[in-house]
Amino acid sequence: MREFRKFLNTPLQLGNQTIKTRLILAPMSGLTHLVLRKIIMEQGGCGLLYTEMCLASLVIQEDKERSLVFKWEEQELPYLVCQILVREIDIAKRAAVRIQKEGFFGLDINMGCSVKRIVKKGMGAALLREPDRARALVKGIKAEVDIPVIVKLRTAWKDHIEETRDLARSLEEAGADALIFHPRTAPDIRTRSPKWEYIREIKHAVNIPVFGNGDVFHEEDMERILDTGCDGIALGRIAAARPWIFAQTLKDLTPKGDLLFQVGIKMLEGLHQYYPPDMASRLFKHWCRFFFANFVYGHSMLKTIGRCTTKEEIVKQLENMLLPPPPLKKRPNLNLLR
Repeated sequence: MREFRKFLNTPLQLGNQTIKTRLILAPMSGLTHLVLRKIIMEQGGCGLLYTEMCLASLVIQEDKERSLVFKWEEQELPYLVCQILVREIDIAKRAAVRIQKEGFFGLDINMGCSVKRIVKKGMGAALLREPDRARALVKGIKAEVDIPVIVKLRTAWKDHIEETRDLARSLEEAGADALIFHPRTAPDIRTRSPKWEYIREIKHAVNIPVFGNGDVFHEEDMERILDTGCDGIALGRIAAARPWIFAQTLKDLTPKGDLLFQVGIKMLEGLHQYYPPDMASRLFKHWCRFFFANFVYGHSMLKTIGRCTTKEEIVKQLENMLLPPPPLKKRPNLNLLR
């Protein structure tokens, strides 16, 4: 077993709980839904699973059977973190109590989303501009719950790592149990490579676990990002493109046979099981951008699926494209992952 794989298979303490592996799923809107998580679990799981971004004001009273994002199955709760979008401390506290009561492993405060409609409401990456409020949110939540509280954040709105170091220390002092750090500035929508060297700076600034995140697509990237001294890795887009990446990395699984076809079918069937037909179709075609990035002719495959109007047509096209399985690219096509 290579050293980096051995390290990732080492348990890690987060607050009062322990995760079995240091390779975790990063939260992604429209992607880390129940169906993707189920597929990951069927392949052997990972250290932590994440929900999509959940609006804290809805979490307080939302019905999980009807919700489109605050949705889960009981068996995943011991490994599942609910990520919330929030600004008001009172709302954050009430949402945290609900999340703990439901039995989630932990809670994550989103301080990284820079989508305009989110930032205009003072949530997500907007909190990077308000360190006092960010600290107060963590402190307020920690006063209400015992489960681990994690913060996912980016570099500040300008490329000033000093601001991020100060914020990281402040969040730790407020009670944060871990950080997931994506070293891009908030306005940077993947136009530049993340500055992984900044992860080292954040790790040196705090004593709590720090997970590195951003443009990790291959085992070589995992080895390099771990060289920063981070305690683990949060996989984002590659986990959507290759839900088997956790088993491949942690257990040395080799994708073969009809695995690619089965992943496609399970995604399609699962989405239609848990979501209304129109939404299931949209979510599936959105996921296909990531999945088909694995293949040389991914653009053409995506267009073919885009022309399908029924579930039956999609199944037929998946059979045509994935049986027998086409070779996987070493790294996915980033043009499809943007």
